[in-house]
Amino acid sequence: MLRLERNLARVVPDAGPERLAELSKAGMRSYLRYWMESFRLPTYSKERVVDGFTPKGLHHLDEAFAAGRGVVMALPHLANWDLAGAWVAQALGRNFTTVAERLKPETLYDRFVAYRESLGMEVLPHSGGSAFGTLARRLRSGGMVCLVADRDLSASGVGVDFFGERATMPAGPAILAQHTGAALLPVTLWYDETPVMRGTVHPPVEVPETGDRTEKTSAMTQALADVFARGIADHPEDWHMLQRLWLADLDPDRRPAPDAGASGT
Repeated sequence: MLRLERNLARVVPDAGPERLAELSKAGMRSYLRYWMESFRLPTYSKERVVDGFTPKGLHHLDEAFAAGRGVVMALPHLANWDLAGAWVAQALGRNFTTVAERLKPETLYDRFVAYRESLGMEVLPHSGGSAFGTLARRLRSGGMVCLVADRDLSASGVGVDFFGERATMPAGPAILAQHTGAALLPVTLWYDETPVMRGTVHPPVEVPETGDRTEKTSAMTQALADVFARGIADHPEDWHMLQRLWLADLDPDRRPAPDAGASGT
């Protein structure tokens, strides 16, 4: 909870100790709601899943598919991304591919994979496999890839300015869009006072016309970070970031190079 409060201090820099304490408590309630919903999701009827999420901006998704393009949907740790994924499968009838961090023990990771596959997702391991190639093939065939993309797990992410400080975020979404011609669509989620979760599919992040791959990847990842920041600032209590994120918070020996390559997912 202290880590969440420290992270929220960057998001709401004018908040005093009392406001930060309130936000962190609200954040933990939101996080517990995420887990409660997630544990129950496999038992939900199709109607309950469909009625449990109301997104805006779906025309960006429709336009990409109508043009014969694959779609990369990138989102931060806001509200319940598993519910959003189940909604895509149930309401839109589209299965998609995602990547999951390998957990220990391995049996725990296997359970998470089985859980997400039961919701209509194809799940690839973040490490120890060929996730990038599989994701690229799915996109070239007109499929959908959904990636939680506000925390770099590879130690080789792209340096971004995030709430006024340096952080790194994964390069994968931007590189996949460049390699495959897929549309890169940022998504933000939030809870309101009703049982229904809300969300927005934002306009596509376009590939810059100039620059080499590294420069294009940097610009696109920064554009994602900017959309994420606006969504998080609007709903800070629904940002479930309980880990160290900014470079200043990482142990010196574990800090990645701020603009180290763009080869990860």
